[in-house]
Formats: sequence, structure tokens, C-alpha cells
Amino acid sequence: MNEVELLKVYGLEPDQKHCESIRQLLRQEIEEPEGEDNEVLKLLCIMLFAVGNVEDTELIWLAKRKNQDTGSYIDVQLLCGAGLAETLVYLENKQGDHAHEEWLYLKQCEPYDFVDFSKDQWLAGYKTFYNV
Repeated sequence: MNEVELLKVYGLEPDQKHCESIRQLLRQEIEEPEGEDNEVLKLLCIMLFAVGNVEDTELIWLAKRKNQDTGSYIDVQLLCGAGLAETLVYLENKQGDHAHEEWLYLKQCEPYDFVDFSKDQWLAGYKTFYNV
């Protein structure tokens, strides 16, 4: 699926009932070694960000860490659809190296990338970008 098809099926702010389908598509994009369509990868992350389930931060982190390009392409703010504080608490209580690595990354980014962070403002920017 391309971005137009994804937006047609799920919308930029998908219903909670579509989350598992979106997660599955994102996992496929992450696992695809030849996958170079960062637009689809990013849009799937934006959709999960819009829903705001704190658990999705881990999957978005995997997408961001897929390669150097996705690391730059996927905005750090997309890791915090549930909010920065909620995400940090979730990661702090989660076991494992990935959670700790993501927590450290967010803490480093906090003073620069999360000044006046507003999920609504980020979504408004994406709505304008995707013309929805």
C-alpha cells in the first residue's frame, strides 16, 4: 500500500480498531530489507502517534532505528503519542535494552525537541502536509 491508499483506508487519525492492522503493516515495513519507502513507514508511525497508545512507542522506535535514513526521517516526537512524560514513565518501568536505549534518547532530546511539545500541533502539521 502507498500513502494515498493508507490514508483512504485508515485516515491520518485511525480508529482504535485499526491499530493491530497498522502495527502489522509497520512490522512488515521494518522487516523488509529492501524497503526504501520511508514515506509509508513514516505515515504508519504518524497513524500510531495519532492514536496515542504508549505501547506503540516501542514499535515506532524500531522503525526509527531501522537504518540511518529512517533514524533521521521519523521525527522523535512520533515516539510520544501518549505524551512525553507518559512515554518516559512507561519506558523507565519496561525491562530490556531497547526500552532503556529509547528512554536515554528521549531524555537527550527533551530539552531541544520537546520545548512546547503539543501532539495536536504536530498532528495539525501532518494534516496540512497530507492535505487531509
